[in-house]
Amino acid sequence: MLAAAISDFLEEHDHWALLLLFGLVMFESFGLPLPGETALVACGILASQGDVSIATVIVVAALAAILGDNLGYWTARKGGRRLLGRYRFTRSYAERYLPRGERFFAAHGGKTVFFGRFVAVLRVTAAWIAGLSHMDWWRFLAWNAAGGIVWAAGVGLVAYFLGEEVAHAIARYGLYGAVAVIGVAAIVYVTVHRVKKRVLPDDDATPE
Repeated sequence: MLAAAISDFLEEHDHWALLLLFGLVMFESFGLPLPGETALVACGILASQGDVSIATVIVVAALAAILGDNLGYWTARKGGRRLLGRYRFTRSYAERYLPRGERFFAAHGGKTVFFGRFVAVLRVTAAWIAGLSHMDWWRFLAWNAAGGIVWAAGVGLVAYFLGEEVAHAIARYGLYGAVAVIGVAAIVYVTVHRVKKRVLPDDDATPE
């Protein structure tokens, strides 16, 4: 499995961990289908073992995500329409869908950029769509930075504290899978705690 392979590689070459994390997250955010989130999970697990700092992992992942998204945004904004207009098929597609994209991003661009960070397909494409739609850059940057920071901290900390138990869920289902696992774990913990309180006597209670 890809997550296990990346984890094994990083464990054997932990001095390359942060550099690999930065590259995979940045190029995934730019628009290439690379396992950036899987690398973040692997580095979170590595941090839980004391090989790297979890704070550094989160900072590196967040910066790489923001930089990659902005590179994708400006590439699409400056040259995307010209590229689409070069060929008949893509020109017809652009003429049909770009006006819709502009209207959608004018109304919902911020939410799309933020939540797109947590969805595998949108994580690769949202910056390009925002650039093609000429979304205001300052607005894009604000929502993009917020999404990148929350994503890096959320996924990194989940992997750090829960380790391999949720790594596969994150890699396969994204952060939502991890949230589901945490929710189930919390329910189980609360249930067990309440059952123990009812069944076991109170140590502090004194007999009359």
